Amino acid sequence: MKKTYIKAPKTLGRDGRAFWAKIVAGYELQEHHFRLLEGACQCLDRISTARAEVAKMGEYFIDRWAQPKEHPGLVAERNQKVLFARLMRELCLDGVEAVESRPPRTY
Repeated sequence: MKKTYIKAPKTLGRDGRAFWAKIVAGYELQEHHFRLLEGACQCLDRISTARAEVAKMGEYFIDRWAQPKEHPGLVAERNQKVLFARLMRELCLDGVEAVESRPPRTY
């Protein structure tokens, strides 16, 4: 089977493009996997952006009521890491199908 190489979308940043190139070069992906990979790469770019903002402004700030607050970039970074992990699980690059990780719902 011929290896399919698709160039990284132009919307990706430096981290996303680097990850795209590494995954596409190292794995045989089916067409539907490229959408998942693009989402994962976008997550990496957003994580980098959030980290840069937090590094510039600090992890915490004092709000108008003189209360310490977490920088919104920390929340964004955390959310993107969760999404990245889920997308990578769906890509199934290690060859092991993902099992349902949530416990069954009880009523």
